[in-house]
Amino acid sequence: MFANYLIGLREGLEAALIVTILIAYIVKIDRRDLLGRIWLGIGLAVLLALGIGAILTFGTYGLSFEAQEAIGGILSIIATAFVTWMVFWMLRTARDLKGVLHGNIDKHLDGTGWGLVIVAFLAVGREGIETALFIWAAVQATGETTMPILGAGLGILTAVGLGWLLYSGMLRINLSKFFTWTGAALIVVAGGVLAYGVHDLQEAGILPGLHNLAFDVSAVIPPDSWYGTLLKGTLNFSPATTWLEAIVWLAYVVPTLTIFIVKSRRGRRPSPAPAPAASAPVTA
Repeated sequence: MFANYLIGLREGLEAALIVTILIAYIVKIDRRDLLGRIWLGIGLAVLLALGIGAILTFGTYGLSFEAQEAIGGILSIIATAFVTWMVFWMLRTARDLKGVLHGNIDKHLDGTGWGLVIVAFLAVGREGIETALFIWAAVQATGETTMPILGAGLGILTAVGLGWLLYSGMLRINLSKFFTWTGAALIVVAGGVLAYGVHDLQEAGILPGLHNLAFDVSAVIPPDSWYGTLLKGTLNFSPATTWLEAIVWLAYVVPTLTIFIVKSRRGRRPSPAPAPAASAPVTA
């Protein structure tokens, strides 16, 4: 529940920030007549995300076990790649996100403004697709349904509430620190989803090594214990992990997290002050 709450909160707040920036700018330039276009694009993006979630959930019914595992493994790997790209994209773009969105709006203000539907749809839809795919993969990795979905839903609702507070000016958040810390946490969660995807492909017979275990600590950390459930829910930790799962997890998490931390620290460094202009030589 906690890991999916974090996913819902992080991805939901990204979408809420985009919606807040779009609406606030339209209001600021006194074009409230175009708000309906913005909300239409947002609504279409939400429907797209819900549709993708429904397809992922119900689309594999009736397939063989191997086919379901193969699809689950492939989608888990895609979800990991998508989330990794979005984490670094937000790290790079967050400082100028407002300017990028304002520029996109300005390009579509002429005429009836129907282009704003596309602007809102693409901006919010990107977050919605990522959220639907990653939450589905994370839910599959936990082996549960109710609590992960409840956690993700609560995270999204929290994000909506924070978005409204930000829009109304009642709340201030250091977004740079927020996205840095949650981005690092998501990389660890994504590593577990990736390892789970590899395990699915092993069970489907696509990848080898299903019975070659790197470690089996099921006797120390029973999967049905509270701490086993906690580790599974937050880190997608499996007490019985194959060599391939362990290698893939380390090969993803260690370099990705290191690069993310280095880039985030580099982005926080103050720009050096410009050197004083050299004075013109004094001639006699």
